[in-house]
Amino acid sequence: MANVLITGGAGFLGSHLCDRFIAEGDNVICLDNLITGSLDNIAHLFGHPRFQFIQMDVTTFIYVPQDIHYVLHFASPASPIDYLQLPIQTLKVGSLGTHKALGLAKAKNARFLIASTSEVYGDPLIHPQLEEYWGNVNPIGYRGVYDEAKRFAEALTMAYHRYHNVDTRIIRIFNTYGPRMRLNDGRAIPAFISQALTNEPLTVFGNGSQTRSVCYVDDEIEGIYRLLMSNINDPINIGNPDEISIYDLAKEIIKLTGSKSEIINAALPEDDPKVRQPNIDKARKYLGWEPKISREEGLIKTINFYKNKINNK
Repeated sequence: MANVLITGGAGFLGSHLCDRFIAEGDNVICLDNLITGSLDNIAHLFGHPRFQFIQMDVTTFIYVPQDIHYVLHFASPASPIDYLQLPIQTLKVGSLGTHKALGLAKAKNARFLIASTSEVYGDPLIHPQLEEYWGNVNPIGYRGVYDEAKRFAEALTMAYHRYHNVDTRIIRIFNTYGPRMRLNDGRAIPAFISQALTNEPLTVFGNGSQTRSVCYVDDEIEGIYRLLMSNINDPINIGNPDEISIYDLAKEIIKLTGSKSEIINAALPEDDPKVRQPNIDKARKYLGWEPKISREEGLIKTINFYKNKINNK
């Protein structure tokens, strides 16, 4: 039985991680300031003897009296609509928050995992993206607040690993979807499903030729867990290499929901990546991991989740 601290634990991925460690028999301490996370995501865990929630801004301090064995730093706005509205908070949680979380791991002699992102690759000039690629990021663009926060977080993590001997892991998460994503969080899949279920037009930015590779949350959580339990200190891509254009993704969701919605186009946001696809050779080799859930299966599970949410409003 381990004591696991998860920052951003009331968020989309964080809450699923809380579930995973509870299922593994561990004690979970969930920290979140709730600016993008939600108590709804962890409400089913309240009252559980091995779960503790603390509302805390991890950019100011992190204090817990218990011994800690694992620190997973998942606190951060993660969707464009969030980090464009919260640019300073995004930069602070990637820098100051990462510093505080690493300091806790150092003090507790705990293993540390940072949730990085495929956005460190920016608008990539190589395709698919492999871990050795340094990226093509506009540091002063609107998306730079997220991209550079995560790039700095990776650099700080490696500094603590090299100079303080903290046992660290870096996961580069590619587009992930599933239950508990907010309907209005601005990312393509919840936006498309929300629009399709209400027969509103699906809004595709640009001509929809830009691609994404989407991974169902259960697969992503398994990859995160395996990386944490591995001995790999260098960054590892965890995502589904099954690439699809945004336009085709919109059509697929219309079909799976049986919606009468049409597709409309809107202006492409600044620095929106044209392609996104992970090379997961390292995950396969070192973690024995690859996604198992097909996009259709994952989308059906996600659509059913949102149907229930909309019907129970």
